Amino acid sequence: MQGYIDCHCHISAAEFDNDIDAVVENSKKAGIVALLAVAEHAGEFEKIMELSQRFSGFILPCLGVHPVQAVDETQQRGAILEDLNAAVPQIEKYKDHLVAIGEVGLDFTPRFVSSDDGKDQQRQVLIRQVEIAKRLGLPLNVHSRSAGRPTIHLLKEQGAENVLLHAFDGKPSVAMEGVKAGYFFSIPPSIIRSEQKQKLVKQLPLENICLETDSPALGPEKQVRNEPKNISVCAEYIAKIKGVPLERVMEVTTQNALRLFPRLKTFLPV
Repeated sequence: MQGYIDCHCHISAAEFDNDIDAVVENSKKAGIVALLAVAEHAGEFEKIMELSQRFSGFILPCLGVHPVQAVDETQQRGAILEDLNAAVPQIEKYKDHLVAIGEVGLDFTPRFVSSDDGKDQQRQVLIRQVEIAKRLGLPLNVHSRSAGRPTIHLLKEQGAENVLLHAFDGKPSVAMEGVKAGYFFSIPPSIIRSEQKQKLVKQLPLENICLETDSPALGPEKQVRNEPKNISVCAEYIAKIKGVPLERVMEVTTQNALRLFPRLKTFLPV
């Protein structure tokens, strides 16, 4: 199968409201065959489902609750539980149309969470969503900022098997614990300006790498709206680091995505 799969993007973000048709068209021209649209909170679910219907077979939905719902930790602790309670019935409603549960995970960035209670609440919310994913037979699209090792350990403890760790910011040695568990790691275009991502790709086997843009964030340039069409930026840089042809990166990462997200095969000509 020829083409890229963007395994993690926020195509429902307000930044794309005014030119979504052009963004999708440019994505297709760049060789993308599918965008996995992740959610951060229940309020996004309907919009993502509408986009997936409007761009059927191209925008594919992932629904979940992100660990960060508010900057203030006290507000966040109430918001994340409230949002999870609102999300669960909607996930059940759309379960047959979902490609994955996400964006879920842990975020131990000090400005978002500093207390052990706050971290434990994030863990409990993630555990509940791991249980949902296992029950529905869906993979997990996972956020793990400043929490690489705790996230991988929790996922392994909970028996999560089909896992994508997006834009992993931990050490390569920690990532290799995920590789041993059979997890995949998606790399964004910001790799061209991130020494950490470059070191990560150098050590990760190509067979455990997928592509993402995390649009509208993590683009080639800081403070510039990122788009799915920039998927080739990360692919080209991975090819450079690995010393393999670009076509090989495209082929292997796409096959990895198809293995990780089995429902893609029901939407794409493979």
